[in-house]
Amino acid sequence: MSTQSTERREDIVATPSRFPLREVILFGALLAAVLGVYAVMGTAYSTRMLVEAACYAILALGLTIQWGYAGQFNAGVMGFVALGSFATMFFSVPVNDAFWGTELPGELGLALLYVAAAILIVYGATKLDRIGVPKKLRTLIAIVLAVVLYLVVISMLRGVTAEIESRAGFIGGLGLPAWSGWIVGGALAGVIGYFIGHICLGLRSDYLAIATLGIAEIIKAFLKNSDWLTRGTATVSPLPWPTPGPSELGFTLARALYLSVTAVMIAVIFFLLHRAYHAPWGRMIRAIRDNEISAAAMGKDINRRRLEIFVLGCILMGIGGGALASFNSIFDPNGFLPLNHTFLVLVMVILGGPGNNLGTIFGAVAVYIIWLMSEPLALFVMHGAAAIGEGWFGWEPPGNLDSRALQARVFVIGLLITLVLRFAPQGLLPEKVKHHG
Repeated sequence: MSTQSTERREDIVATPSRFPLREVILFGALLAAVLGVYAVMGTAYSTRMLVEAACYAILALGLTIQWGYAGQFNAGVMGFVALGSFATMFFSVPVNDAFWGTELPGELGLALLYVAAAILIVYGATKLDRIGVPKKLRTLIAIVLAVVLYLVVISMLRGVTAEIESRAGFIGGLGLPAWSGWIVGGALAGVIGYFIGHICLGLRSDYLAIATLGIAEIIKAFLKNSDWLTRGTATVSPLPWPTPGPSELGFTLARALYLSVTAVMIAVIFFLLHRAYHAPWGRMIRAIRDNEISAAAMGKDINRRRLEIFVLGCILMGIGGGALASFNSIFDPNGFLPLNHTFLVLVMVILGGPGNNLGTIFGAVAVYIIWLMSEPLALFVMHGAAAIGEGWFGWEPPGNLDSRALQARVFVIGLLITLVLRFAPQGLLPEKVKHHG
């Protein structure tokens, strides 16, 4: 009997099939919560909630493979969401004839060509030691060239971008289908993640979190201040959908169709990640996570595998960010917040269980329902308490109950994560690790 068949038989013996009671109970409770929201808030609102929860589930799947599969704590989810949203905006917004119909595209292309040439020159200067230049002199030459060339190209670029803003507003988009922006958004996030990974994946987990958080803020600042490219704080709206919109089908049906698209995306991603998790590649990734020294001793390329998983997670975050931006039909660089686009995704993964794809999907939907519904529930409770206090004790109710109810969302999420970390530190659906007998 072959070794492969023996291992397969040991897997069957070591992990007997069982009825997934916990999964059935949790998803049954989640279904009851969704139906309750539909009954209270109406069909259009509830369907919108589910679409946004599905987009967040894609983001959470990207984080769970980084954190759950490989132990990489990425605190910069917001940055990759912003990149996916930007790519979707750029590819799907109609063409701006006020820009493309002038000489400005040629001037911008020339300026960007100078930027690329400057980067190549500085990169070449860092390799001068290969032709015998001393390392200290090489470093000095590279720094001087970088400063001088930066001042030259940035002056040229600012002149062109100022002209674009004054004459055309911004460069506009390409007028392509929204789904093409999702694909390019995932690719763009993956490319940026590749360069970030080369720099940051050698850091310890806490330093990696700090570095990715800072890089996310840099990405947001760039998009916010590049009015010629993104209109900055003026925002770009409306963004077209990849499906017929509310003006054609009505709010409920259009959102239900969009929900079906995101559901298919999640199903495909879940299937691919499930296959990868149980393949030799997935076992190798988990071996690196659990004991990096032993994995390296067995000849595994640690850095390459860690970079692969980081890039893959970034790709999913870019795709999810693009889908979310299209659905909200607006690109607003100020709208990317660490609380909404990093911390909330982190809570979803913690609640569901890092490394468990099914648990991550459960956590995404459950946490987003709690996030949205905590405000109206808190407002209902506050109005009730104010009515009782005014009727029974003559108290004058405060006039800012709406803003206080909005702040209750943060309190509820903070309480939720505290309870989960206390009573279910591995999540409600922990990762299932097979042990061979």
